[in-house]
Amino acid sequence: MKNPIYLDYNATTPCSTSVLDAMIPYFKELYGNASSQHHSFGWLASEAIEKATNSIAQDLRIKPNEIIYTSGSTESINTIIKGVYRKNKIKKNQIITVKTEHKAVLDVCTLLEKEDAEITYLKVDKNGLISLEELEKTITNKTSIVSIMLANNETGVLQDINYIGEICKKKGALLFSDITQALGKINLKDIFFNVDFACFSAHKIFGPKGIGLTYIKTESKAHLDSFIQGGGQQRNLRGGTYNTPSIVGFSIAIKKSVQNIHFNNRIAKLRDYMQEKLLEIEGTKINGVEVDRLPNTLNISFDYVDGEKLLFALSQKIAVSNGSACNSSSVHPSHVLKAMGLNNNLAFSSLRISLGITTSKTEINIAIAHIKESIELLRNNNSLWINRSI
Repeated sequence: MKNPIYLDYNATTPCSTSVLDAMIPYFKELYGNASSQHHSFGWLASEAIEKATNSIAQDLRIKPNEIIYTSGSTESINTIIKGVYRKNKIKKNQIITVKTEHKAVLDVCTLLEKEDAEITYLKVDKNGLISLEELEKTITNKTSIVSIMLANNETGVLQDINYIGEICKKKGALLFSDITQALGKINLKDIFFNVDFACFSAHKIFGPKGIGLTYIKTESKAHLDSFIQGGGQQRNLRGGTYNTPSIVGFSIAIKKSVQNIHFNNRIAKLRDYMQEKLLEIEGTKINGVEVDRLPNTLNISFDYVDGEKLLFALSQKIAVSNGSACNSSSVHPSHVLKAMGLNNNLAFSSLRISLGITTSKTEINIAIAHIKESIELLRNNNSLWINRSI
């Protein structure tokens, strides 16, 4: 099949035409450096960034001076967790996070352990949710920051960030949330009131790769030092030349994601339809099905199936993944599914299917048929499956 059906929208999305059209002038005619304030080329670039920033602030219902542009969520995660810990470690050296966090968070925590950070990894239940009671008990006067993602990138499971934020405020701890996967898929009302820091990546919402933003609440800025020095850009927090084309494109992508959020009702129905049809396969398990999830995400496990062979077979017609794109080449089973209680075999034989705004029912039906056919072929060559009832 020349063009496989794309069902990996949690990994990345195509840059939309309207976003690309908005960016192109800033690569060509309007190519000035926004920090060049002695001529019109710089003025026009600076004006474009200011307009884009005001647009993003309005769409996200935050203040323009609470936005710092980065290369993406991984940079934001490194910036916030390292920055808060290192500035406050003398009095507060505990970081609290979750076993199912993105690898960017977990890898940063592993690094900071070498700097004497005390890392507490919260467990999750079978659906991927933390215990709010455990969180409250775990926060102490030594807690510098709590890092909990809103929507898990593998399962789509949603944590109650608003309530988590209330707990953190009551206990005097800062809260950072990776909101990358949730933007454009669910309503973010009140989220920014309850977190101190958050991050996003444009390429998850039909924007360009290599641009993201960090939300830094005005009153929480004091807990961070500047993280990239040189030039004094972005209120002296992140120096370096502004990526004007990508900032402009990001603003368009955010506006479209907010305007098109109602399409997620259709996407959720397609996801549920696909889930229902795939559950017809014997030995199938949906991960995180009993709690609130992103409307586009389906994480599904098939017993007695070699996950690597399944992905190879499916790749001829459909593009799906076995977890986070940042960790898809790993030979280890998903740390998210393992934390939810799945054994190695079931975790290895799992797929993350994520739908997009243009996904059609025709594409879903083709994908369902191909998955069913591929699993049947693989199981017919698996002696464990053939002899399972003996």
